[in-house]
Amino acid sequence: MGSLLLAVLSKPFLIAHCICFCSDSRVRGWFLLDSYLPTFFLTVVYLLSIWLGTKFMKNRPAFSLRGHLIVYNLGVTVLSLYMLIELILSSWEGGYNLQCQNLVSAGEADIRVAKVLWWYYFSKVLEFMDTIFFVLRKKNSQITFLHVYHHATMFNIWWCVLNWIPCGQSKCFFGPTLNSFIHVLMYSYYGFSVIPSMRKYLWWKKYLTQAQLIQFLLTIIHTLSAAVKPCGFPFGCLMFQSSYMATLVILFINFYIKTYQKRPSRTDMKKVPPVTEIRNGFHKDYFAAANGVLNNKKAQ
Repeated sequence: MGSLLLAVLSKPFLIAHCICFCSDSRVRGWFLLDSYLPTFFLTVVYLLSIWLGTKFMKNRPAFSLRGHLIVYNLGVTVLSLYMLIELILSSWEGGYNLQCQNLVSAGEADIRVAKVLWWYYFSKVLEFMDTIFFVLRKKNSQITFLHVYHHATMFNIWWCVLNWIPCGQSKCFFGPTLNSFIHVLMYSYYGFSVIPSMRKYLWWKKYLTQAQLIQFLLTIIHTLSAAVKPCGFPFGCLMFQSSYMATLVILFINFYIKTYQKRPSRTDMKKVPPVTEIRNGFHKDYFAAANGVLNNKKAQ
């Protein structure tokens, strides 16, 4: 019994020891990476902020936050554009193979890719503000399971990626490049949508979801191609990424159908026969007309 208790109590220390000495030596000492606790703590704070924030705002007026939203969305757009350009340049410099790329063959270019991907990881905690702004503006309908699941899991997954597979195939090359491009479009859209005079020019919201779905499907295909023709990249990581992306495809398709499914047009509505309601032998419209007449007489 004593040995079992000792094993249980020592387990966290064994995990911490493994994380420290089993992670990729090229990223040791980088901010937030040496311990999982900050990432876990920030995720818990994020989830609690949603739960407590919606309760706090329930009987309070919504904040406008227009200026904050413009600055925030512009900042994330610029950061996404930087990551997009730097990922293209660094993978090109390293001669990355589009089908499959291992973790060590590109030398200094791998370090350059890893440095960009640290910013990609860090951007995921910045994007927690998407939800916090929804809470403060009382846009609770937009705080969906898909939204929270995507934000919370990405931040934690990327901590693992940076520690064990900070370059090469899988999430570290193709996926982040596509995602950075999508985020340039998405956050610029969000920024413009805050400005009332710009809203009439924003026609591409529906296509953003389509682009995200295409991004996930392309990433799955790209990931599985490395499983078909391996190059030394960890097979388990390839399978995990494919499975995770499959969950996003399912959730985004569900969101797309619910949001953009065909609604009955005004013409169709006119074709629906009106329901006749009779009360005391009179049609309900009679009472509406009579009330209007009586009310006019009283006003006179």
